[in-house]
Amino acid sequence: MLSDSEKKLTRKCLDMALEAGAQKARVTLSKSAMDLVATLDGKVDKVTSCLDRNVEICIFTGGRFGSFSTNRLEEGALRKFISGAVQTVKMLAPDPCRDLPSPGRQVKTAVKGDELGLYDPAYEQVASGHRRDVALSACTWPSEGKGWKLISEEGEYSDNLEYCYCLDSGGLEALHCETCFSYGVEVTIEDSRHRKYSGYWWDSCVRKADLDAAAIGRRALENAVAQIGARKIPGGKRTLVLDSEIAYKAVSPILGALNGYNLQQSNSFLRDSLGKQVFPEGMTLLDCPHRPGENGSRLFDSEGVATRERPIIEKGVVKEYFLNTYMANKLGMEPTQEEATRPLLLPYCGAGQAPSDRDEILKLCGDGILVTDFNGGNSNPATGDFSYGIEGFEFRDGHIVRPVSGMLITGNFLTLWQGLIAAGNDSRPCKSKLVPTLAFRDVDFSGE
Repeated sequence: MLSDSEKKLTRKCLDMALEAGAQKARVTLSKSAMDLVATLDGKVDKVTSCLDRNVEICIFTGGRFGSFSTNRLEEGALRKFISGAVQTVKMLAPDPCRDLPSPGRQVKTAVKGDELGLYDPAYEQVASGHRRDVALSACTWPSEGKGWKLISEEGEYSDNLEYCYCLDSGGLEALHCETCFSYGVEVTIEDSRHRKYSGYWWDSCVRKADLDAAAIGRRALENAVAQIGARKIPGGKRTLVLDSEIAYKAVSPILGALNGYNLQQSNSFLRDSLGKQVFPEGMTLLDCPHRPGENGSRLFDSEGVATRERPIIEKGVVKEYFLNTYMANKLGMEPTQEEATRPLLLPYCGAGQAPSDRDEILKLCGDGILVTDFNGGNSNPATGDFSYGIEGFEFRDGHIVRPVSGMLITGNFLTLWQGLIAAGNDSRPCKSKLVPTLAFRDVDFSGE
């Protein structure tokens, strides 16, 4: 737990900054604990335990700004460190756009730190033996089946606890705490022709009882086996279905293009798009930062600004730029918050009721390629052009018929989203971006 003495020390840091000559200041104490057990081929390979505690101090004085951090938290060392930091800031060039958020934007509800149900008391009773047992019980080593054999398995179980305590000279006081239990594993199999295929799966959750590590291990193995015989097929324009595991790749560039820094640097394909319909009417993307019991939900951002549910894109219309205090001042616009906390893409179908999951989307689309992983590639943030290597499956009449690999998809994100066919309702709660299975028409595939 975050102790009263640690909170008191954080308040002293704020007082020290003001006493040393800062006109305004923000102090954030971060504290975390992480334990990890890694396995290799069915045996414990590594055990790690990490404790971290540091203070970040943002200083505003004379129109100047500086950010500093230290993990030396003795009061005497902090006083010397903060005094030096203030003197350093006074030597910097003025930047009048730097400021604290206005008090009216500050969070008022983050008092206990667990208002969103992100802390599991069971964390305090987790023993090293339990971690080892979970990691080993999830292993599928050794395994073999018809025409294949498992030749490598690397797994990691971890649990961690994080605290964030934030104060500023404008009256902010906010606390966030969160537990997380996770397991991820990568396996490699070899078929009868000595061709190798890899599969990966992971999951994480707030509560210890919700993690099913053994099921994760089995899913990774299934993913590898399903790729046996993968090859290129003829390219051309095809229907693209993005699995919910990697569908965020179609949304992340949009969020990046709406970020204040990229907008200010003219490195955004969505510059001057606010209030305009640049996406199809069926696309609605919300920010839902207060979803209870899900890792990543937050009541405030790093500035202490209160998060709130709001539309990012509503029926295709861009509703939100992500502008922290600094970028808003640079652009002469009203500040919002620094980034999307929990973006959620709503279900959609242009031909009736929205499908619930991947299987329903495959049936809706009939024929096409289901992409389950990206294998390299990149996108241009200024133009929205992209090119990605893909792995996945060809499907016909709504059913998967064979694995594919070694192909490319190319295009532009604005054009891609204009071809939206459907969005499911199967986003994974463990992910920071809640993006379901997606389907797009007439996407360019390069193949044989």
